[in-house]
Amino acid sequence: MNPEITTYIGYSASVFIVLSFILKDVRKIRIVNMIGCACFVIYGFFSGPLWPVIIPNGLICFIQIYHLLLGKKA
Repeated sequence: MNPEITTYIGYSASVFIVLSFILKDVRKIRIVNMIGCACFVIYGFFSGPLWPVIIPNGLICFIQIYHLLLGKKA
């Protein structure tokens, strides 16, 4: 992938992560944070692969999905 596009994906990931700290609704926080983490996973794959970036952000994505899908069932 074009290195410039990869850089933009990394910056957009950072924007989504910071934006998730501004929001107050937990569901919106999880969605925005998940988008940011997914962008970091994509960035990590196209920049290396950078496993210290891919692994934690991938795990956080799955945690966010878990809480979004199963968190309010009870």
